[in-house]
Amino acid sequence: MDLTVKLQVFEGPLDLLLHLLEKNKVNIYDIPIVEITNQYMEYINEMQRQDLDVVSEFLVMAATLLDIKSRMLLPKEEAEEEKEDPRAELVQKLLEYKMYKCMSYELKDRQMDAQRALFKMPTVPEEVRKYEEPVDLQELMSGLTLKKLNAIFRSVIRKQENKIDPIRSKFGKIEKEEVSLEERMEYLEQYALTHSRFSFRGLLESQSSKMEVIVMFLSVLELMKMGKIHIFQEHIFDDIVIYSSGG
Repeated sequence: MDLTVKLQVFEGPLDLLLHLLEKNKVNIYDIPIVEITNQYMEYINEMQRQDLDVVSEFLVMAATLLDIKSRMLLPKEEAEEEKEDPRAELVQKLLEYKMYKCMSYELKDRQMDAQRALFKMPTVPEEVRKYEEPVDLQELMSGLTLKKLNAIFRSVIRKQENKIDPIRSKFGKIEKEEVSLEERMEYLEQYALTHSRFSFRGLLESQSSKMEVIVMFLSVLELMKMGKIHIFQEHIFDDIVIYSSGG
């Protein structure tokens, strides 16, 4: 039976083989090599009769199929040990090709979806972009009171005082540079952005002097007021936790 074939339908010999397998509804792991080889050769012959340029890859695959067919038809001697299925390598190539073909369809679908997406530059008015939602201090401090924060603050201050050496403290003082509230607020805001959650007590205890503890405590209050950080306490006796409103 003559077959009419359009070569451009097939991207290569593996594409043609997959077409034949799907057409015959056969298991790719158990290819009826004789039947598929005969159909493949009919396609090749039809291509040649139509004077189309048959690329070498199709002819190489034809030779491969004929080789497998001949090996499958050879009688097996009873004493001969069973060897690897001659179709195994071909099956592996078909599976790999089918996987890549499915991936190409997926990419093509995504490309078509992307073509329907349009990009629009933001046109939000400047006054709207700069708008900041008012901070409800009552809601912000729900479940917490300044009394609790103050209690932690005072306990840290007492620890700072306990660190003072009663003998060396009489040797005199080396004046340190003043601690800037603005600099501490900026530091705390950046620290909160890079640390998802951290301890309020641990933050104060990490300061090296009483003045730094006081300024850091004020920085926490100021950033809370501005809505840039939030605090919460999961259980009544747990530590107070700070986290950034932007994270």
